[in-house]
Amino acid sequence: MSKQNYYVVSRPQGGWAVKKEGSQRASAVTGTQKESIEIGKDLAKKSQGELTVQGRDHKFREKNSYGNDPRNIKG
Repeated sequence: MSKQNYYVVSRPQGGWAVKKEGSQRASAVTGTQKESIEIGKDLAKKSQGELTVQGRDHKFREKNSYGNDPRNIKG
């Protein structure tokens, strides 16, 4: 499986969606942000991609990588 990036975004109709980068359709739709984050984490981990989370104010508030990160942060 190739690296895929996912986004947790609010829906105009209410609720939250997990969307794969470049896709028009949601991979999952849930009633809460927490549920969408858990689903998004699982999908991003399986593809060794990233998960970006949108806040209630529609600004992206969090980004996590689950693959091989080229940055050396061990210090």
